[in-house]
Amino acid sequence: MDAPTTTSADSGSGGGGGWFTPRKAPPAGASTDQEAPSEGRRVTPIRPVGRPERISDDHAETVPAQSAAPVPEAAPAPQYASAAGTPPQPGPHATARPHAAQHGQGPSPAHPPHSAPPAQASVAPRAETTPRPAPAPEASPDARLIRRTLEEVGPDADKVTSYFYALLFVRHPELRPLFPASMDTQRDRLLKALLTAAEHADNKNVLVPYLKNLGRGHRKYGTQPEHYPAVGECLIGALTRYATTTWDQETEAAWVRTYTTISQVMIDAAAADELRAPAWWYGEVVSHDLRTSDIAVVTVRPDQPYPFLAGQYTSLETPWWPRIWRHYSFASAPRSDGLLSFHVKAVPAGWVSNALVHRARPGDVIRLGPPSGSMTVDHSSDSGLLCLGGGTGIAPIKALVEDVAEHGQRRPVEVFYGARTDHDLYDIDTMLRLQQTHPWLAVRPIVDQQAHLQLPDAVREYGPWNEYDAYLSGPPGMIRNGVDALRDIGIPVDRIRHDSVEELVATGN
Repeated sequence: MDAPTTTSADSGSGGGGGWFTPRKAPPAGASTDQEAPSEGRRVTPIRPVGRPERISDDHAETVPAQSAAPVPEAAPAPQYASAAGTPPQPGPHATARPHAAQHGQGPSPAHPPHSAPPAQASVAPRAETTPRPAPAPEASPDARLIRRTLEEVGPDADKVTSYFYALLFVRHPELRPLFPASMDTQRDRLLKALLTAAEHADNKNVLVPYLKNLGRGHRKYGTQPEHYPAVGECLIGALTRYATTTWDQETEAAWVRTYTTISQVMIDAAAADELRAPAWWYGEVVSHDLRTSDIAVVTVRPDQPYPFLAGQYTSLETPWWPRIWRHYSFASAPRSDGLLSFHVKAVPAGWVSNALVHRARPGDVIRLGPPSGSMTVDHSSDSGLLCLGGGTGIAPIKALVEDVAEHGQRRPVEVFYGARTDHDLYDIDTMLRLQQTHPWLAVRPIVDQQAHLQLPDAVREYGPWNEYDAYLSGPPGMIRNGVDALRDIGIPVDRIRHDSVEELVATGN
C-alpha cells in the first residue's frame, strides 16, 4: 500500500479529538473521477472503545518472504518487478509484494540531514521438524464484522473506491498534493491496502511486519500523524454509504478499533525510523544497459550510504512522474563501491518502468525509498538454497547467489531460471558465469515454449529438497504456483521465502 500505499499491529489510541489521536507524534522534521459527493453523514467523532492490547516487538519483521506491493502503498503502490506487492504487501514470510518487485519529485540533489544506519538481517525462523498444522483460530468478533462488511461492498468495489477519494479530496483538499497528479495508477491502491489489512487483522504475524514497513515507507510521501484520522473518517464514510444492510453501530465501532490499531502501528514505526534514516535517498544514474527492447539494467550511485541486504527491494521515483513510486529488487549484493543495480522491464502503461527503460540516461537523478523485504539468507545455517526466479525476478536471486559467495560458504544453491522464450533469458550469461566460478551453484534455465513445462513443474523433476530453504521471485502467478508446488513436495511453509504478502496471506504464513 504505497499510499500516503509495498513491503506491525500495535496498540490503538486512548481517544482524543476526532476518533483517533496518535499516541505520540514523530519528531518534527482536488478533483476525482466522479462528481464530488455531498458532505452527507459525517462519522460521529468516535473515541476508540478501550485500548487494544499492545502487540509485542516479537512480531516484528523476523520472517523472510516479495512486494509490495506492494500490498501496494497508499500513494503509489508496489508491483514487484523484481521485488514486492498489492495491499498489504507486508514483508514476508509476513509480508509485501511478490518478489516480482518491479512492479517522483524532480530531483534537486540536496542531501537529507540524516545518516543511514547499518542494515540488520531479517531471518525467518526455521523449524527443526515439520510442525503439525494448528487448527485455524476462530475469528475475533471485530474480524467477523469487518469481513461481513467486505462481503457486502465487494460487488461495488469501484464505487466504494471512487466515493472514498471523492470524500477525501473534498473534505481534506490539503491531502491532494500527497497523491500523483493523475490518479489512474493510484486509484485502487490505498483503499485496497486498508481493506486487505483490516480483513486480515487477526493475522498479526503477517500484518505487524507489513504495517511497520508500510509506516516507514510512507515517510517519503510526507505523511504525518494528523493525516491518518482524515483517511479513517473517509474510509468509514465510504463503507457507511455502500454497506447499507450490514452497517450498524457495532460494525462501525469494530472498524474504528481496527483502523486505530493499524494507523498507530504505522505512526510508531515512522517515528522510530525518523531517528535513524532519511525518508528517501537521491540516486544518480551512472549506467543504463538495455538488455532487450523492454528490459534495462539501471545502475545508480546514492547520494549517501544506502544499507540493504541481498534479496531486499526498494521503491523508485523518477523525475518525470513525481509521487509515483514502484518497487524493484536489488540486482546484486551490497557492493564495495556503493552502487545499486536494478533490472527493469517496461510494462504496458507502466509510468515508472517505461521511464526507467526508455527515458533514463546517465546523469539523471531519481529518488529511492528505504530498503524493505525479508527474502534474505540466514548465514547461520548450512541448508541449501532452492531458488525460483521468473523474468526480472532473477535479479534478487542473483543477489542471493553473490551473497552466499561473499560469505565464503559452500552450501549448495540450485537456481531455476524460468522464461517463456529464450529471448526472456536476458541475464542467463551472467548466471552461467557465476555457475562456472562457483562449483556449489547449479543454474537450470526453464523455457516454457521449448519444454512445454511450467517452472514449478520442472522443480518437481529434481530433488529431493528436504534440506533446502526455498526462495521465489517473479510474477504473482509464478509465486502462487511455486508455493503450491513446493508444499506439495514436502517443503514446510516456514522454509519458503518470498515477499508477496498477497500469497503469504493466502498460504497461511
